[in-house]
Amino acid sequence: MPQALLLIVSALGAAIAARLIAREWRRVNEELDRMRAEPARAEAARERIPVLQRDPATGVYRPQR
Repeated sequence: MPQALLLIVSALGAAIAARLIAREWRRVNEELDRMRAEPARAEAARERIPVLQRDPATGVYRPQR
């Protein structure tokens, strides 16, 4: 009888773990799909970052105007 109880508890634990893993898997895939759907937004953000140019007199890098 104790073996049957252990088997039942183990099966329930495995089922709960499988559901949690499946839920996390779906969440991560949805996030990746959103990221793949918006590549233009990443490109636009990259274009707004100023390019640095080295000042030959001081050697300090400053944003290009």
